[in-house]
Amino acid sequence: MRFELNDEQLAFSRSLDDFLGTAGAPDAARAWGEGDAAAGRKIWQRLADLGVHALCVPEDAGGLGAAPIDVVVAFEQLGRHLVPGPYVESVVVAPALLQAADPESLAELAAGSRVVTLAAPPGTPFALDADVADRVLLVDGDELHLAEAGSLRRSVDSTRRLFEVTAKDRLATLPTGVAAAALDAATLACSAQLLGAGERLLEEAVEYAKNRRQFGRAIGEFQALKHALADVRVALDFARPLLHGAALSVGSADAARDVSAAKIAASDAAYLASRTALQVHGAIGYTLEHDLGLWITKVRALIAAWGTTSTHRARVLAAITAS
Repeated sequence: MRFELNDEQLAFSRSLDDFLGTAGAPDAARAWGEGDAAAGRKIWQRLADLGVHALCVPEDAGGLGAAPIDVVVAFEQLGRHLVPGPYVESVVVAPALLQAADPESLAELAAGSRVVTLAAPPGTPFALDADVADRVLLVDGDELHLAEAGSLRRSVDSTRRLFEVTAKDRLATLPTGVAAAALDAATLACSAQLLGAGERLLEEAVEYAKNRRQFGRAIGEFQALKHALADVRVALDFARPLLHGAALSVGSADAARDVSAAKIAASDAAYLASRTALQVHGAIGYTLEHDLGLWITKVRALIAAWGTTSTHRARVLAAITAS
C-alpha cells in the first residue's frame, strides 16, 4: 500500500500552508471564540477559492470529487494552522448527506457560500458554530432533519462554540449506510486535524527549545528534553501511515476499523505533543496571551470529537474479534 503523497497532493498541501501561514488564523480563532466571525469568514471564503470546500462535492454538482486522501491533506493543514469554523461539517459531512436530501445545494457548498453544521447524537450531540451556520442539520439514525440551534454549551476549546439543537422538519430518509459513512469521513478529517495540530505543537516546542537558555545553554541541548521531543516525533510518524491507510481503505470492509485506528493514533500523538510542548514552554504556555494554549485546548477538544478514544478502541477490538 502506498503511503507517500503524490506531487499534486504535496503542491496542494504547500499552497494551503503558504496561504494559512500569512492569514492570521490564530487571531481569527480568538475573535471567532468571542463571537466575531468576520476574520474567520474571510479565511473560509479564501479556502473555498483554493478548492477546499469542493473536495467532497461530486464533479457533476460543481465540485472536485476528490479522494479521501486529498481531504486528509487539506485537514492536516487546517489543524496545523488552527483555522476556526465547522469545516468537517460543511466540507466533509454535508455533501454526503445533502447529495441524497438536497442535491441542488451542493454547488453552494462547493463555492463556500453556504455554511452547514450538524449534530449526530449520541457521538456528536452538539452542533459546532450553529450561530454562524446558514443551515443546521440533525442526523438521527438514517433520518436527516433540519434543526434549530438552542443553548450555547461551553467547550474546553474557546474557539469551538457548541450548541444544543432541536429537530424541526424532516429532510429525508438517507440510503442505508450513508450516515455511517459520512460520520466515518468526519472522524478521518478530525484525525487529520489532530495530526496537523500535533505537528505544529512539536514545531513550536523545538523552536522554543533552541532559543530558551538555562545555565548558559539552550534547553534543547539537555538530553532529557531531546528524548521527550523525539518521542513526539516517533508518535506522529507512526500515526501518519495509519491516517493515510484509513483514507485509502474508505469504501472497503475494513474502513470503519481503519478510521478508528487512525483516530486513536492521531489522538495519542497529538496529546503527547501537547503535553510535551507545555512542559518545554513552562509557565508561559499557560498564559492566555500565548498562542500555544490555543493548540493545546484544540487538541483536547478534538480528541473527544466524532467519537471518544474509548469508543474507537472498542470498534477496533470488535473488528479484530470478529475476524
